[in-house]
Amino acid sequence: MILCRLKQEEHGKTRKLWEEVFPEDTKAFLDYYYYIKARDNQIFVIEEDGEIRSMLHLNPYQVRIENRFFPTAYIVAVATQKPYRSRGYMGRLLHASLREMYERKMPFTFLMPAAEAIYTPYDFRFVYDQPVGSVKTGGRASRREQELTGEIRAAEIRTDAAKKEKAEDSDAGIWDAEELAAFYNEHFDPIWQVTAVKDRAYYQTMILEQQSERGGVRILRNAGQMTGFYAYAAEDGLEVREPLYLEGAGEEFVHSVEKLASDAVETVKIYGCPAELASGKKPLIMARIVCLPAFLCAVQVPEDVTLECSFAVIDPIIHQNSRIWKITGRAGETQLRIREYEDSEGVIPIADLTEYLFGRIGIRELSERPGVMMSGHLAQELEKVTRLTRVCFNEVV
Repeated sequence: MILCRLKQEEHGKTRKLWEEVFPEDTKAFLDYYYYIKARDNQIFVIEEDGEIRSMLHLNPYQVRIENRFFPTAYIVAVATQKPYRSRGYMGRLLHASLREMYERKMPFTFLMPAAEAIYTPYDFRFVYDQPVGSVKTGGRASRREQELTGEIRAAEIRTDAAKKEKAEDSDAGIWDAEELAAFYNEHFDPIWQVTAVKDRAYYQTMILEQQSERGGVRILRNAGQMTGFYAYAAEDGLEVREPLYLEGAGEEFVHSVEKLASDAVETVKIYGCPAELASGKKPLIMARIVCLPAFLCAVQVPEDVTLECSFAVIDPIIHQNSRIWKITGRAGETQLRIREYEDSEGVIPIADLTEYLFGRIGIRELSERPGVMMSGHLAQELEKVTRLTRVCFNEVV
């Protein structure tokens, strides 16, 4: 058994395994992935009997945590050939990739799990719930039916006739990526505390990815000005992802989706949809803290708050995180200061700390978790930290 990170020119060797383990992915998608994504990602593999039997891909992303920017990696395509499963290959690949990400000082890594239970033992926890909704198309459902099923098409949004005449929509080309990035960063990026950096290169990649799935990125305009956009795929019916539009442009979005839908499609699923279209949420993205000092340096406290406490962290995989850490926040500053220390006011396992800092649990639940020990002062001080509750990760690969 050989575990290694492939050289860039060797990445194509993993395509055979991908096709075998993920037969639902089309040739067009894999052509896109291995030409665009695999040319600058990292791929860890395990070779056995002279062939690649297991793999894990790290796709690079730039992320923003509050007002600081970091490189990180999205873990995808974790796969093992069927006859070689149950040998611990996935665990070995995760350990090796986590150690490498730590050396690169990545604050955290993230993934979209096939099942939560697979990654929980490696201290991954959910940090992002994706709003999900739907749009009725073709006027097949009466308004009363929509009210009964919670599928209101546009939540009382109305536009006048003159505005409708000026509305138009069209597929984006890669030359539109800079305009998409500017629109997103002006109107939507400030909403989030943690999100991927969405620049021109990001949207060029998104456009190519959606095109590989018989879709694209649809731009909404009114009187020539961009009012929104959304990604869509049409491989299996029609699916819409991450619609972003200005207030008052909801009906234009719904009308655009209706035009794309075929006569056979009665309902279009909307993933990452605005609140007025959402009928629920589903846990989507799990994350794991990788380099704890880098992560804590990005977390903030209110300017008028002083903070000082110390605690031991237990990390069974990345042992460099298993230290006693002292964090300090000074009045007039929002950034935390972090250093190793000798005296501890408590003990917090890395997974529980992840859930607390991402706002998934409160201080009381944290203090009651098995393996957590916490003094009253430590609980009081940690409660001052601004937790990362506004998280958005809609990325596919």
